[in-house]
Order: sequence, then structure tokens, then C-alpha cells
Amino acid sequence: MTYRILCYGDSNTYGYIPAGMGTRYDEQTRWTALLQKKLGTDYTIIEEGCSGRTTDIDDPDAVWKNGMKGLHISLHSHRPLDMIILMLGTNDLKTTFRRDAKTIAASAASLGRESCRYLKEKQGYEPVILFLCPPALDPSVTKGPFGTDFTDVSVEVSEDLGRYYRKQASENGWVFMNTAEFLKSSGSDGLHWNPQEHRMLAEKLAELIPEIRIQTVQK
Repeated sequence: MTYRILCYGDSNTYGYIPAGMGTRYDEQTRWTALLQKKLGTDYTIIEEGCSGRTTDIDDPDAVWKNGMKGLHISLHSHRPLDMIILMLGTNDLKTTFRRDAKTIAASAASLGRESCRYLKEKQGYEPVILFLCPPALDPSVTKGPFGTDFTDVSVEVSEDLGRYYRKQASENGWVFMNTAEFLKSSGSDGLHWNPQEHRMLAEKLAELIPEIRIQTVQK
């Protein structure tokens, strides 16, 4: 069987086009599809991106976008899973939730722990968790189509996520990647990514994942 990787995230895992009113990048552009092409047939990349998905909190306009509530369905549907690339937290920055960086990071990490617990029970072993901190919001988000959801405070909190995500990854023994170090949210809406960001993330992951796989086998 191939090495199976679940990419569990929000609109930037889905491939949402900046200011595109919900339209999606094609398979030649979004990072999950590019990652599949780069890794080849020994790997299966499972795209599980949902626009608006939070970590573990109900969105009053769409409670089904709570990432924790949808997690078990994805895990059960796609197992066996060797790795989960977990990248959530951007939607927790909405002002309606009033969450700080530490809380968002802890909530994102709770999904990783639950994934390990559940899959240890269902498939007999835990997946590797590749814990990704999302990039910061662009300040233009407050003036764009999502300006009613995000404020300057949201931007400030987003810029502080990296150190807390890193701490969670360290405490849980996960592989960590701070995408804020090389990705920028688009100035078109302040939230989503241009094609070069998708390409860059796919390239970084395609270099890292085979190394992780080798290290896992050697343990």
C-alpha cells in the first residue's frame, strides 16, 4: 500500500483563490495536488480542506465547520493513515471568537492528539503528525472582502502564532513547520494564497516528507 497522507486544513488547503468568491485553484496550482505530483505514485495525498474550518470551536454561521467535529469522519473514512499534515487556526482569528495565539495553538494541537489516539485504536499505530503553523494575515484583510470578520487585532495575533505552534509541536513530539517563515497571504484579500505560495509549500513538503518517512522506518 502507498504511504497515505491526510491534509487536514481550511480554505488554503482547499485551494481557495484570493478574492475569488469561493472558486478553487485547479490541480496544476493548489499545493496538495502539486505535492502528489512531486512525491509520485508511492504516496497518496488525501485532500481534506474545508473553507472556514476552525480548530475546535463552533462558527455560529456554520457549526459543521468545527474541525474537531469533522475530524473522526475524515480519519475513519481514509484510514489507514501514515501521516497527517495539520494546518488550522486561521479562521480562529476571527474577531467573533476572541482567541489569543496561545489558545489557537493549543486548540490546533488538540486535533493532532485526538488523531493519534483515535488511529492508534482503529489501525494499531499512530500517524506522524506534521504540524504546520499558517502564515500571518496580510494587513489588507481588514479592508477586503473578509474585513467584517478580521481586524487589526486578528493580524497581530496571527503574527504571534509561530512560537506557540512550535511549543505545541515540541511538547507532543511532532514535526513542525512554520509556513509564516516563507509564505505570505495575498494582498488581494489578506487571507488566501497566490499560486507561488502553493508551489513553494509543495516544494518544501516534498523535500521533507521522504526524510520523515525514512526516519520513521528506522525507529
